[in-house]
Amino acid sequence: MCLVYIVDDDEELSESLAWLLESVGIRSERYHDARTFLASYDPSRPACLVLDVRMPELSGFGVQELLNEAGAPLTVVFVSAHGDIRMSVRALQNGALDFLEKPYDPQHLLDVVQTAQRTAGERFARAARHGELRARLDTLSVRERQVLTLSVEGVSNKQIAGRLGISAKTVDVHRARIREKTGADSIATLVRDILRLEAR
Repeated sequence: MCLVYIVDDDEELSESLAWLLESVGIRSERYHDARTFLASYDPSRPACLVLDVRMPELSGFGVQELLNEAGAPLTVVFVSAHGDIRMSVRALQNGALDFLEKPYDPQHLLDVVQTAQRTAGERFARAARHGELRARLDTLSVRERQVLTLSVEGVSNKQIAGRLGISAKTVDVHRARIREKTGADSIATLVRDILRLEAR
């Protein structure tokens, strides 16, 4: 189950939200300041974040920026008692799933959080696949990397052989080793996955 972090300096409101989530079986952890949350955040498990905008020391936008820089596969839902259009646009442009004004409708918040959980699970799984792919690519030799790079560029086997000064048969051997080391069904599948990784 996807964990929900609640980061809000309003202790009463965050406790109320935690109770609401618990009432439908959603596990949460509460933090009353951003620094404590960031020190405790565990990127090795899927999670979403209900985040207040205005907090002392570090704002919600500051937290979002730090998480984005770290590439955290975390889904963010902003809440604010003083929200405006400019704030909501900024939050959404920087990757937040939603921006809710306090006081929020409990059922609407639950719906948003459950959507955030599904999105967080998908992002986490995607990030895990990308991490596995990076680790497998790191096992390739220099020559295998050269062959793969040219394959990604759409260069044919014959052209790869000519550019690298090797035989077409040797290119086939390298391609077979690349498939073996990466666990790819084919070079075409691997190229597709690499392009997706780069697009991310």
